[in-house]
Amino acid sequence: MTTRSKLWLTSFTLYAVFFCWYTDFRAPLTEQEIDEFVAVRLADGADPAQIARAEDLFRGDTGRQFLMFNAIDYNEAPDDVEGAEPGSSAEELMALYMQYMLPAMLARGSHPVIMGDTFSGAMDLVGIDGAEEWDSGAVLRYRSRRTLMDIIGNPEFRSDWHFKHAALTKTIAFPIETQLYLVDLRWILGLLMLAVTALLDAFVFSKKSA
Repeated sequence: MTTRSKLWLTSFTLYAVFFCWYTDFRAPLTEQEIDEFVAVRLADGADPAQIARAEDLFRGDTGRQFLMFNAIDYNEAPDDVEGAEPGSSAEELMALYMQYMLPAMLARGSHPVIMGDTFSGAMDLVGIDGAEEWDSGAVLRYRSRRTLMDIIGNPEFRSDWHFKHAALTKTIAFPIETQLYLVDLRWILGLLMLAVTALLDAFVFSKKSA
């Protein structure tokens, strides 16, 4: 095998590894998996309404990636929470929650897409009272609904969930399954690796040929 062939093979192999890690090829969640999840969460004493929302999300599983939109309004004076330093701010409590959440997401090919602070109140509001003001917003990419189930089904997640609730005055989080998603890392990384490999091929091997 020539050095040039090795360059392209290495680039293709690295991309294939990333693609397989970033994409969930497993079948959609089964009824048995969902029933087991619900039973465990009910046994743990979780909020039945919250379980019902998760169950509804999981029962419509298609196996595809999805985005979770989050609107966040921080509690200006959160109560002391077990496991956190007394007087912790909302941001500090949220950081405690994310100590599990972020590594768990990244390990499963999921990650934040957009995060930022607001600089104005709601620009358009119809049929919702009390949703005029928010502190920040975020969009999170999940590899699949099974990935989300793996994350929130972990006992460590359940033990840290109270940090998030103590940090917030109100929040809205809702999922969408993408129809147009121009910042998919599979496209971005694929095009970047193709460009870099082609440039190396052109500059290194073309010069050697010359």
